[in-house]
Amino acid sequence: MNPDPLIPGTPAGADGADTEAGAEQRSLRPLARLDRRGFVTTALASGFAASVLPVSAQTITTDAAGLDAGEVKIPVGDGDLPAYRAMPAGGRRLATILVVHEVFGVHEHIKDVCRRFARLGYLAIAPELYARQGNAASFTDVQQLRRELVDKVPDAQVLRDLDATLVWSRVNGGDRRRIAVTGFCWGGRIAWLYAAHAADVKTGIAWYGRLASEATTLQPQRPIELAARLKAPVLGLYAGRDGGIPLESVEAMRQALQAPGATRAARASEIVVYPEAQHGFYADYRASYRKEDADAAFLRVKSWLALHGVAAS
Repeated sequence: MNPDPLIPGTPAGADGADTEAGAEQRSLRPLARLDRRGFVTTALASGFAASVLPVSAQTITTDAAGLDAGEVKIPVGDGDLPAYRAMPAGGRRLATILVVHEVFGVHEHIKDVCRRFARLGYLAIAPELYARQGNAASFTDVQQLRRELVDKVPDAQVLRDLDATLVWSRVNGGDRRRIAVTGFCWGGRIAWLYAAHAADVKTGIAWYGRLASEATTLQPQRPIELAARLKAPVLGLYAGRDGGIPLESVEAMRQALQAPGATRAARASEIVVYPEAQHGFYADYRASYRKEDADAAFLRVKSWLALHGVAAS
C-alpha cells in the first residue's frame, strides 16, 4: 500500500445546479449522434493490459479504504460507457478530475491514479474511451493495438464522451465549478484537445502527450495547432529522453502558446521538461518509471490545481 497519495454513486443533491445537470445528462441520450452504435467493451478489464506485461515489481497500489471506488456507467447517446470512479466515501460537491487513460485503456494503473486523487479529496473518474471499438486489455502487441483499435477511435467521439462524463459527475458528487482534466500518453494529447474544447474545465495537465503527430481523418487535430485557442491553462509534463516526442516539438509548443493573439489561458500554460526522464516516467508499473521525477511532477500537479481553482476541499 502507498500511504502517501502524492506519490506515485452518491445521490443527486436537491439544489438547482444538480437539477440542471440532471436535465443536461438526460438530454445526452436523444441529442448525441455517434458514428457507431453499441459497445464492444461493456465492462472494465481487471489487472493490467496484456501488452505491458510483465509488470514491474515496484508498482504502487493505493488502498481504497474510506473511498467510494469502482466501476460506474456513464449514459451517452448510444448506451452506457464503462468508467472507473474514486472519491471520498459519501463526498459531495467535490473538485472533479477527468482522468484520460494511456494507450492501454483503463487498466489497474489508471484506476490507481484515480484512487490517488481521491485520497487528496477529489472525485476522479476515468472513462473507457475505446469502449465502442474494442478491448485494449486483450492486445499483446502495442503496434497491433494502435493499428486495430486506437487509430479507429475518433477524436469527436472522445470529446463527446468526456462531456458526458462531466455531466455525470455533476449529479454524482462533483462540483461544476472545480473541474480539471489530466491525461497520460495517448490521454496527454486528449488533455490538450479537451482544454481547447470544454468551457467548464478550469485547467488541464498533460503527461507526455504527443503534440505534433500526423493528423488523420479520425484524429484531425494536433495540440500544437490548437495551442493558441486554449480555453483553460494546461500544465505539460514532458521527458527529456522521450524517443517519441522530440524536444523540438516541445519547444515549438511553448512558442505556440505565446503566439500573438493567443488566449489568456494559452499564455498562462506551462511546459516542464524532466531532462533525464523517459516517456512514461510516471507509470510506476513500467521500466521507464523514474521515481524522483514522478514525485516532483505530482507535487507540481497538486500546486497547479490549487493555483487554477481546482483545489480539493
